[in-house]
Amino acid sequence: MNLILLRPEEIRDQEASFNDHRAEHLRAVLKSRPGDTIRVGIINGLIGAALILQLDQTGARLRLASCRTAPPPPTAVDLILALPRPLILKRVLAQAAALGVKRIMLINANRVEKSFFRSSQLGPEQIETHLRQGLEQAVDTRLPQVSIHPRFRPFVEDELPRLLPDYQGGLVAHPEAPQTIGEINPAPGRRLLAVGPEGGWVDFEIERFQTQGFIPFSLGPRILRVDTAVPVLLAQLELLAGLTPPSG
Repeated sequence: MNLILLRPEEIRDQEASFNDHRAEHLRAVLKSRPGDTIRVGIINGLIGAALILQLDQTGARLRLASCRTAPPPPTAVDLILALPRPLILKRVLAQAAALGVKRIMLINANRVEKSFFRSSQLGPEQIETHLRQGLEQAVDTRLPQVSIHPRFRPFVEDELPRLLPDYQGGLVAHPEAPQTIGEINPAPGRRLLAVGPEGGWVDFEIERFQTQGFIPFSLGPRILRVDTAVPVLLAQLELLAGLTPPSG
């Protein structure tokens, strides 16, 4: 954790108190003490410093010294993700948030287990927890927007057409696509990236994406797990867009 994230409602008269994983991290990992200055950020706000007033087994109390630094710019890619297994979902949400993705759409697909949509990991509090872990790692404050779409066809045929005018175009990662992302060489601009389940998209799903103008591409001969493929794909697209590649 490289940033202590604070909710705006936790701050009163420039002070904030909490007794959760943040306090434990200050005590056990950073070995902080009262009087130390630490880096803090306000969710969807600025980054700055705070003075530790109290830190013990009852929790932490901070006084904000200044919060004037803007968070890093978001990536130019938003993510459509076929809902993975709950354990993988936790990792991907944290990684995507750390890499600057600001919109994540979790959708159904033929090879998605229907039980995944009943997972407790899809609760708003659980999703926010995983996103915050990514922000705390990357020193970012902008919380990504996550939406859940349990029906594939209505999402692709009804919702995507409303979203696409905000983007330069769409890309769909698919192990069987004949071209790599380097061979496509997409023009710079905001993109929607669709990543399928562990078994890949079925032909019908690829056809539906192509109908909406998405270009299929592959990562080459290696087939990666979703939690590996997502950060690799995001990094490749950042590089091709001429942006500074994410570091971690």
